[in-house]
Amino acid sequence: MALRIQPTAQVDETAELGDGTSVWELAQIREKARLGTGCVIGRGAYVGTGVQIGDNVKLQNYALVYEPAELGDGVFVGPAVVLTNDHYPRSVDPDGKLKRGGDWEAVGVKVREGASLGARSVCVAPVVVGRWALVAAGAVVTKDVPDFALVAGVPAKRIGWVGRAGVKLVERADEPGVWQCPQTDALYDERDGVLTER
Repeated sequence: MALRIQPTAQVDETAELGDGTSVWELAQIREKARLGTGCVIGRGAYVGTGVQIGDNVKLQNYALVYEPAELGDGVFVGPAVVLTNDHYPRSVDPDGKLKRGGDWEAVGVKVREGASLGARSVCVAPVVVGRWALVAAGAVVTKDVPDFALVAGVPAKRIGWVGRAGVKLVERADEPGVWQCPQTDALYDERDGVLTER
């Protein structure tokens, strides 16, 4: 599949984009960013300098992914999601002088394989969103999210588990600690706040 870049998108010549990736209107992909194959970068989305993105990742319209973020294969980033990169954001230093790139240390958000970030959610770096986790729309993630966790709220807290299909899992009545996907029937085991696939 061919690479598609709309004329109004800005893609730096040092960025690497995999086959079958589409970059839509007004999107910006900065220097040395690396995107895998089959990605979709929506209208007005921003991918920061050196950001690493896996295969088959979708960034919906106006998503902002600041460096040094890392997104695994199959990640979904909903509309207007923000991945931050500064512990202590300030425009100026204590003397009132405008801060520049070397005046602060960038910290990143890592989103693992298959995870989804709902519309207008914010991940406050540094955090890790685990494999196949689901962050609800409007949530503010300030702590690491376990694999398969469903988190919501401000700050985000775990309110359940989801499977690979993204559907909320149901605990089996006959087997406490065993969770089942109502869509695929896949089973998961919970032990000490960690969910694993069978």
